[in-house]
Amino acid sequence: MMAKRNFSMIEYFNQIAKDWQPLLSFQGSTRADFEKWQAEARAKYFELLGDFPQPVDLDAEVIYSIEEDGLVRERVIFDSEEYMSVPCVVLKPADMPDDKSGAAIICSHGHGPFGKEPVAGNASTPALAANIAQHRYNYGELMARAGYLTICPDLRVFGERSDGGDPYPGRDRCNVHFLRGAMLGIYTLTLNIWDMKCCVDYLQTRPEVNPERIGMMGLSQGGTMTTFTTAAEPRIKAADIIGYLSLWERFAINRGNFCGSQMVPHIFKYFDTSDIAGLIAPRPLLVEMGVHDTCFFIENQLKAFEKTRRIYEAAGAADKLWADIHPGEHMFAAGRVFDFFAEYL
Repeated sequence: MMAKRNFSMIEYFNQIAKDWQPLLSFQGSTRADFEKWQAEARAKYFELLGDFPQPVDLDAEVIYSIEEDGLVRERVIFDSEEYMSVPCVVLKPADMPDDKSGAAIICSHGHGPFGKEPVAGNASTPALAANIAQHRYNYGELMARAGYLTICPDLRVFGERSDGGDPYPGRDRCNVHFLRGAMLGIYTLTLNIWDMKCCVDYLQTRPEVNPERIGMMGLSQGGTMTTFTTAAEPRIKAADIIGYLSLWERFAINRGNFCGSQMVPHIFKYFDTSDIAGLIAPRPLLVEMGVHDTCFFIENQLKAFEKTRRIYEAAGAADKLWADIHPGEHMFAAGRVFDFFAEYL
């Protein structure tokens, strides 16, 4: 009888992950189960993220502020740590009062070629316009038109932070920087979470914004950032995860559909993405899922959502977990989100 041989690393990891059970994946059903799990899981989650950078004065600057078509558009830059600054576009209704009453939303972009610009509604070139049309990507602009102040930052290694766009030809710069940082015990995902936390710090200084009315949303890698940031940042009161919540075994291990900016070491040893989303409970959470999404397949999104739903039920917050299953591809639905943020922000 021939021994079963294998030379493929793809098959090796597929077989290992097939029946993988993360050590801290939620298994309970009661409020007591949830509270015990949340305390243990949150501690492990922060341990896996590692150390955040040391805070510095934001030293925020509004580089310009212009009004166009009913919106004020601003270029804002602030420092998030000693050796790093964050460029952002801030949008708000032109008539938004400076009375600390308004709501704000952090709008994170995905793993695309243009960073924050399409999210902020920049359609100034055919390529930008096509990118917006493909993903209904301009949710930063659309939510500002719905009455919110929105901030659209560039994540590290994207947009203005990309070092020219292709500093390592033939390689994903996310992966190169993940390896560089991992040698030092520093992870790109953790650094991006820190930058999003600094966005909250900045929003709380804005004269238009009520510090208790801050939300977050994002598509694809922006969904990664929304999931992981909201789990780590209690000042975010409501979140919309768009086209991301799926299963590590399906999209990461089987398909390799992720990058070094979207994980930290050992994360799947302890958690699936549904568990990270569950750490947001009992705060309000909307999950958008495209039936024809070819980046995160709908059947896997639905399975992940069901796991998160069980966490929300155990937390006594089932009514605060919303789903928007839409007929689109990998894109912003522009559907239930308006009612969701109207109710919870």
